[in-house]
Amino acid sequence: MTKTIVLIHGAWLNSLSWENVKARYEAKGYTVLTPDWPFDDRAPSALRANPAPELAKIGQRQIVDHFDKIIRALPEQPILIGHSFGGVIVQQLLARGLGVSGAAINPAPTPGVPLGPQAIISALPVLGDLFSWKKAKQMSLKFFSTRFAQTEPNPAAKYDRYVIPTAGKVYWDGVINPMLIDWARQNRAPLLLIGGGKDLIADASMTDAIYRKQKQAASTTELKIFDDRSHWTLMDKGWEAVADLALNWAVEHATDKRPALRLAA
Repeated sequence: MTKTIVLIHGAWLNSLSWENVKARYEAKGYTVLTPDWPFDDRAPSALRANPAPELAKIGQRQIVDHFDKIIRALPEQPILIGHSFGGVIVQQLLARGLGVSGAAINPAPTPGVPLGPQAIISALPVLGDLFSWKKAKQMSLKFFSTRFAQTEPNPAAKYDRYVIPTAGKVYWDGVINPMLIDWARQNRAPLLLIGGGKDLIADASMTDAIYRKQKQAASTTELKIFDDRSHWTLMDKGWEAVADLALNWAVEHATDKRPALRLAA
């Protein structure tokens, strides 16, 4: 059984956001990798002050291909766990035959699944700017404290520590250049979808809709909704329950009956 885990962050955060989960998994004896998206590999304060110009040009396909290359270079197939858009990346990587199992936590809008009402509202600061497809956008503290992490008791400190700019193109790609999944025909490893009933970024109803699409595959697919948790679920009090569920399920359902790792085209 694999002892390697790859944690994949979403938009507006980088690998630092996994620091607590990474330490918890490492204490259980796993090798835990937390790769950044391209051009996100600096401290959040530095990224906010001076985002790389190249960041504005990064889209969904480049990000997924970036993780594809990292995983194919590993000596063994890993468990894949992603949060928010990281949960979308996990689904894409599984559909490519990578990973022994996966967990998508509070997955962002996945192509082929209608947006929930909260997801639509939360996307407006980006999609409402018609030129955001060529910009690195900044999240405001107000948005962070009222929508992204509305359950966080100390939002200013957490904003300073974790929040980074993200490419508007990532949002626009989901609208005009989506990476579709052949739900029924994909040959993927087992997948757990985890949603939050208080999530104002990725509605729990949308997580359920993704589940209903993903369960068309022959592979094991399960859903868990935590009614009292927000999008900030891996930082809020009680985050350990979410992290442990994701790992325990992924370990229990992991399978090595996957295509061998192959070089990317």
